Amino acid sequence: MGYFGSSTGAAAALRAATHLQNDVAAVVSRGGRVDLASEVLEDVRAKTLFVVGGADSQVLALNREAAMRLSCEHDVHVVKDAGHRFEGPGELEEVADVATTWFAEAMT
Repeated sequence: MGYFGSSTGAAAALRAATHLQNDVAAVVSRGGRVDLASEVLEDVRAKTLFVVGGADSQVLALNREAAMRLSCEHDVHVVKDAGHRFEGPGELEEVADVATTWFAEAMT
C-alpha cells in the first residue's frame, strides 16, 4: 500500500505510515507540511518521497530538514519554479509522474 498526501495531508500520511509499518510500502508528500509530523519522522520505515516546488522556499526548507531526519530510503524531488499549489503548466503532471514511478518501484 502507498500513501499520498498534499500540504497538511502529508503529515497525516507520514503519521499513519508509522502505525501501519508492515503494510505501507511508500509515502509521497506533495508540498507537504512535514514539520507537522516531526515527532514521528525517525519512525517512518516506508520509502518516502518529498515533492516540493522550487519557488516554495519555506516548504522546501522544511522538507529538506525532514529528509535528513529519516532513516528510511527517501528522496526530495524539486519541481523547478513551482509554487506551493503546482499550478504552472506541466507541474502537476511532473508530480504525478514521479509519484507513479516511486510507488511502482516501492511495490515491486
